[in-house]
Amino acid sequence: MQAFSFQPSQVLVMILAGGEGKRLYPLTLDRAKPAVPFGGRYRIIDIVLSNFVNSGLARIKVLTQYKSASLEEHIARVWRLSPILDQFIEAIPAQQRTGKSWFRGSADAVYQCQHVITDERPEIVAIFGGDHVYKMDVRLMIEHHIAKKAAATIAAIPVPKAQATEFGVIEADESGCVIGFHEKVQNPPEMPGRPGMCLASMGNYIFQTDVLIDELHRDASLDGSKHDFGHDILPGMVRQGQDVYVYDFNTNVVPGEDPRGLGYWRDIGTIEAYWEAQMDLIEIHPLFNMYNSHWPIRTGVTHDPPAKFVFRDEVHARVGIATDSMVSHGCIISGGRIHRSVLSVGCRINSFAEVEESVLFERVIIGRHARLRRCIIDKDVEIPPGTEIGYDIEADRKRFFVTETGMVVIPKRAKVDDEPHT
Repeated sequence: MQAFSFQPSQVLVMILAGGEGKRLYPLTLDRAKPAVPFGGRYRIIDIVLSNFVNSGLARIKVLTQYKSASLEEHIARVWRLSPILDQFIEAIPAQQRTGKSWFRGSADAVYQCQHVITDERPEIVAIFGGDHVYKMDVRLMIEHHIAKKAAATIAAIPVPKAQATEFGVIEADESGCVIGFHEKVQNPPEMPGRPGMCLASMGNYIFQTDVLIDELHRDASLDGSKHDFGHDILPGMVRQGQDVYVYDFNTNVVPGEDPRGLGYWRDIGTIEAYWEAQMDLIEIHPLFNMYNSHWPIRTGVTHDPPAKFVFRDEVHARVGIATDSMVSHGCIISGGRIHRSVLSVGCRINSFAEVEESVLFERVIIGRHARLRRCIIDKDVEIPPGTEIGYDIEADRKRFFVTETGMVVIPKRAKVDDEPHT
């Protein structure tokens, strides 16, 4: 077992989970992006929290703001750790502690909650986003930060230049010291020796506490600042010549993981990216492996019964069957077929129905003879018998929310037989 040069009690984790997630609409119509379901029985926030708990770091504050009720309820009910061991995961909603404004950016969110830092008195503060899909042993990044004697460390990963305009892009010297930080620019600099690739920030940072507090106060005094870590804090530190280093996420080895999954990270900011990440889960050898017992993705316990598959009337094609799919507790595949799909807790697929390349949230009911393809259906939706969705996109656009690429999304508790919306 690897020995580390720091104690977990020296580290405070702050997870930024207040994002609106506009590009994930309508999945974010009633919930914050980190609260969006993922992988059948989880929420996106569970992935990030699992990384820290599996890393032995369990002093965690989750900063919330946008439609945070379901996220805060999930954290309070599911993520109850041991106070006697100084372990906690607690949500901090926006409170206007420093003025009459809500969080104006990622840095302002931490600035407004700086009382948490001064109360806990950590030596190191880890500030991570709450809405990405990846596995990471955070201890290795902290060890890198300590070894470099860095003021701040940024986790980064190479991405194609065409995608890099959506990220902060880092320039670093041979030692890994950051010499340039460009937040969402149109022509980001390419990596030396790797044409067409840029080094993108993952939005995960490690700070020395005293440096962080100083930078937050400096930024708060600037009228023209967006009060954002990527846009203001880190570029400002680089310009000042402070010791900001990059951490290569591709070097992060998680116990029990297949080496093929090294460097897997998904920014699921759009409906298409969200759907693709779900489809990744059902590959025969998934790069993001939910079944690694050495690094489990944790969430609450469900009291639903096991999934059930019934009927084998092959003559009349009434067979309850699922192929290349994930089926959660409480689901009943009652004479219907699903293929390359992810079903959340309590779904029911009735006889002769077909569901393909789709994601179903909790308690979705698919009626007899219904056919669905490339759909995301939010919780508590009932699809009437004989309904076809995903086969005639132009007709679907008159009734449902459909993305530019033809992905059909049906919001929570929507009535599928409602009049077409404009």
